[in-house]
Amino acid sequence: MGEPILYLSLYFKTHRPVYYDLLDRVRQKGDWEAWLHFFLTGIRETADQAANAARRTVALFDQHRRQIESLGRPAASVFRIFQHLQRNPIVSIPATARKIGISAPTVAKSLEHMRRLGILRETTGRERHRLFVYESYVAILNEGTEPFPQLP
Repeated sequence: MGEPILYLSLYFKTHRPVYYDLLDRVRQKGDWEAWLHFFLTGIRETADQAANAARRTVALFDQHRRQIESLGRPAASVFRIFQHLQRNPIVSIPATARKIGISAPTVAKSLEHMRRLGILRETTGRERHRLFVYESYVAILNEGTEPFPQLP
């Protein structure tokens, strides 16, 4: 999944009024202790959220791997594409075929197996130039990154 990242900026955005108040207190009164407490709380909360997301991602991958194993003969090809989806959760047939060295028809069949299992969703509704999204995984990756309403 790559290098672990703690997105502390999101914590600061979520607690923007407190963040600015504490920065102002550091500037005006030298109140570093309150700022450090706030900062360390942010690190703890962000790390907890990241660990929870990692646990849920592992459980999701395991659940979907078991579903793929139940396919029988096509499972080997489907599994290779599934592994690719863990690094690239939005794919097209031609790009996936090029990237992992499997024929486009095999990729198309494998993606269709995963679509029928409920692992993927085809997003375009077209016959050609289709895109497939590993939505449940993307949802975990996107948690907490929704735009914030503008403050008055």
